[in-house]
Amino acid sequence: MSDNRPFDPLKISIIEYKMIKGQVDAPEEFSIEWIKLFDSDANYTLGFNFDGNFVKADINIEISTNSEGRNKSEAIGKFHFSYIYHIENLSELVTLNEDKSIQVVNFELGAALASLTYSTSRGVLLIRLQGTPFQSFILPVIDVKQLL
Repeated sequence: MSDNRPFDPLKISIIEYKMIKGQVDAPEEFSIEWIKLFDSDANYTLGFNFDGNFVKADINIEISTNSEGRNKSEAIGKFHFSYIYHIENLSELVTLNEDKSIQVVNFELGAALASLTYSTSRGVLLIRLQGTPFQSFILPVIDVKQLL
């Protein structure tokens, strides 16, 4: 099915950003030299306010170290970021059912919001994780369809 609704990335504005949670737990006797790799997982949700043309994007990211048993226990990081976007033509990009529930979101809009949210969170984590066991962790590049 073709999507002919007018998507324009210039009609997206980031209004607000918050780090709701930013927590790194590392055992006292933890050695970063023994880290072999990092595991990560991201969970992404959207909420819509059609009266103000706002979209709220929340992303939860969990990361952990894997030292293949050399450390007694692993370090864990949990982060929750929240973004508020203003979309000038939101009503043109979302189709509602009769009961006002969302039927279809323009794919380009969904992909753009997921990409903005994920990549901005990647940059915040690069800075936030300095001086922690995750100082060499970079949130991996993904296909945003995984978030959608």
